[in-house]
Amino acid sequence: MTEKKKIERTDERDTMFARAAYKEGDDNYKDYYLRNPDKKDLDDSIRKKPDLCAPETKYYDPLTGPMAEAPFMFLNDIRKLCKEAPLGKRVETDPEVITHKIKEYAKYYGANLVGITKMDKYHYYTHQGRHNEDYGKVIHNHHKYGIVFAVEMDQEMINQAPAMPEIIGTAKGYVDAAIIGMVLAYYIRRLGYEALNHMDGNYLVIAPLVARDGGLGEIGRNGILTTQKYGSRVRLGVVTTDLELMPDSIKAFGLQDFCEACKLCSKFCPGKAIPKEKSTEDDIHRWQVNQEKCYSKWRDFGTDCGVCISNCPFSSEFNVLSTINSFKNNEALIHQVFQEYQDKYLRKKTKKEKPDWL
Repeated sequence: MTEKKKIERTDERDTMFARAAYKEGDDNYKDYYLRNPDKKDLDDSIRKKPDLCAPETKYYDPLTGPMAEAPFMFLNDIRKLCKEAPLGKRVETDPEVITHKIKEYAKYYGANLVGITKMDKYHYYTHQGRHNEDYGKVIHNHHKYGIVFAVEMDQEMINQAPAMPEIIGTAKGYVDAAIIGMVLAYYIRRLGYEALNHMDGNYLVIAPLVARDGGLGEIGRNGILTTQKYGSRVRLGVVTTDLELMPDSIKAFGLQDFCEACKLCSKFCPGKAIPKEKSTEDDIHRWQVNQEKCYSKWRDFGTDCGVCISNCPFSSEFNVLSTINSFKNNEALIHQVFQEYQDKYLRKKTKKEKPDWL
């Protein structure tokens, strides 16, 4: 997925997060399934399952469940602050200087990785779909640059996947990314420029694609961004702006080749949603994750699973992976490193005891 011109835009209404929220009888429900009758029966069956963190789910606990729900309630409450008008007259800036300041400012507030990319149409959803009041609104591509950043999720929590501590860990990642994005957006507006914070529940962009193009990592077999240092164990935030910045370039480290040999996320996926072989869709040859199978298993567990993240070698403590320049076209190196990972880490890996406070 490196050829920008071949990437088709995505409608947020087609994502499982949007579809799962449609309620029978609502206008958006009627509109969506009038246009997509083939998805109705499957979606209805998924909606009959308990919600995430609900008492009927496999990993529910009356004390820890609300720890996962509370952060998302908070994020929903601050969603209205994502887009505000610039404040005052524009401050003249040098793109190189302000880019450096913004990256370091983001890191100061907790970002582990930061990149800049020029925004393209395919970075944006075509229409909004997550919230009733915004359903069907056309998303216009108007900001020139995207500041994208990743926050590391706690390994101890993610290694509890798919149990409740895992979703508490991912919820914290979303909050951390949201706060960083808010601060950056407020700062840029204070300089007199437009800035929109894209965070959980308010992503108008496809964050993994922005992150890939901003040099943070590559899209792996599990369909999400994988960084060389933290693997898939990150949450992403994006701030789009009309402030002139210096873009980064894609930094491939041969993940596609590594994933071809690895297959662990596919092997361990509880929902069997991650394919073993690539398929071609919209002229793009890639691993196409079955989002319905994936999300359906979330509803069974009552968490957002995270098994594919936990089992990714790059997400582990096997630090040698981050020291290699590239795995591309190097089958011998991949075999050697993967064998070492299996011998020294994977075969000894056990689910760690959850923290005492959980």
